Amino acid sequence: MLTVTDLTKQFGGFTAVNRVAFELQEGELLGLIGPNGSGKSTIFNLIAGTLPPTAGSILFRGREISGQNASRVAHFGIARTFQIPRPFRRLSIQENVALAAYYGQEARPSREQAFAQAKEALELVGLPADSAARADGLGAAGLKKLELARALATRPQLLLADESLGGLDHAEMDQAADMLAGIRDKRGISIIWVEHIMGVLMRVVDRCIVLDHGEVIAAGRPDEVAHDRKVIEVYLGTDAGDVQATVAARTG
Repeated sequence: MLTVTDLTKQFGGFTAVNRVAFELQEGELLGLIGPNGSGKSTIFNLIAGTLPPTAGSILFRGREISGQNASRVAHFGIARTFQIPRPFRRLSIQENVALAAYYGQEARPSREQAFAQAKEALELVGLPADSAARADGLGAAGLKKLELARALATRPQLLLADESLGGLDHAEMDQAADMLAGIRDKRGISIIWVEHIMGVLMRVVDRCIVLDHGEVIAAGRPDEVAHDRKVIEVYLGTDAGDVQATVAARTG
């Protein structure tokens, strides 16, 4: 579905992403992990059209999309969430999601269709779909769900989920991880998930790519990545045992 080749982004003399290459298969849930400043969100910005690449290629279903603006990329079938949700707080939850449905698809739906698609997306993430529910009344977990619902309302084929667990407690993290896996299964959407909280992510992803200083240092199944010596050295550290236990519980 997605082929990234030699993707590079430079800001002046600083190279944030250096010749990154990977593929995403149809229906796959791929984890993109690494320390702060490793280039994860920059890669999302490059795929989603927020930033133009300095060099490299991004093929989505065989179409070159590198350098396209964000609205065109969204209309190609790629949606993303953001680490910090910024809803329209004067609007209802339903209106927030209906706006995404209306403007985020190439074949723009009617107003009635946009609201119907908003209701469907809200039910998928477990938020109220009635017109009275306000966005300004949501807590951290609710705002993350709203961000996800807005992305899903664009009817994407590929979802870029950027740190969907930030600000959540452990129970909410597990629920969010299971929700992403469930959305993949129910909707057939391919997902790339950027996350710092590796133990939760490792429970549900099919594969992981690990970045450090803008370069891929490891890639493979969760059990392979969790035992990779370089990943332990630069990222997992003392948490390696806990992550390995999580992966072992999943596979066992």
